[in-house]
Amino acid sequence: MTAVIDKPPTDERTPFRWAAPPRPSWEEEPRKAGLAGKGLVLTLACLGILFPIWIVVVTSLSSRKTIDQAGGLVMVPKGITFIAYRELLSGGQVTRAAVISVLVTLFGTLFSMAVSVLCAYGLSRVDSLGHRWLLMLLLATMFFSAGLIPTYLLVQSLGLTDSYLALILPSAVSVFNILVLRGFFMGISPELIDSARIDGAGDFRILRQIVMPLSRAVLAVITLFYAVGYWSAWFNASLYLNDQNKMPLQNVMIQLVQKQEAPVGLGQAIKTGELSGLAVQMAVMVMALLPVAVLSPFVQKHFKKGMLTGAVKG
Repeated sequence: MTAVIDKPPTDERTPFRWAAPPRPSWEEEPRKAGLAGKGLVLTLACLGILFPIWIVVVTSLSSRKTIDQAGGLVMVPKGITFIAYRELLSGGQVTRAAVISVLVTLFGTLFSMAVSVLCAYGLSRVDSLGHRWLLMLLLATMFFSAGLIPTYLLVQSLGLTDSYLALILPSAVSVFNILVLRGFFMGISPELIDSARIDGAGDFRILRQIVMPLSRAVLAVITLFYAVGYWSAWFNASLYLNDQNKMPLQNVMIQLVQKQEAPVGLGQAIKTGELSGLAVQMAVMVMALLPVAVLSPFVQKHFKKGMLTGAVKG
């Protein structure tokens, strides 16, 4: 007898089995005008986002002569030069500020993730000590705040003013991120945790070897949130730091763009006409934007699974 192999049902609209499934009978087929309109809207949205970035990048790579000929911002690249980046990264104020921002982002993100993961795991165990009261206390901080002056007085009384810790501790923990992590942790099968307890594993081992490997998606998203927050933060530095040598990159960019103050070491290059002040401003913007633009695509695939699952389970 000849074996009969069942073939998957095919449809005229989906000739390949890996193609998208056909639309339900009650759903209207898309019209060409609708598809064209959606494509046009998406194209305009992409251009609206990419065009300003293009201008910033091109201007930062333009010479003083090209910028003067364009009368300001440059749209068409001519005479590409890296003099602005070379001067910024030659060991002056901008280089020091970039190193400070990187270190604050690195250590701040590690500290925030450690506290958030431990807190979220404890709150995800409904039989833990004081679970309900601690959860209500955290939720209250989302709606009620002591205010700016009491927070500043607290930081001052702890001796953190003019210290790098003032850039981390006042905003180290986000209750929203803890709730998202808690919701994801609660969605993990209790049988896995119970079987680990039967084998003699403690809470820290369960968290490290079971919970965290199963929560890579949400951990990647929350890590990105904390990292972007630390990298983009400027208010704490302007409030708690008085030493200009300790300012992070975002505060140097504010001084350069808004106050028109040239970074230390670049004033002479701008005065002699070797370097354009506008090119320096655009170069600092690119340096501030580059880490986020590079890291975001690698974490983008985890957003749906990490955020939506954590929100639904919370």
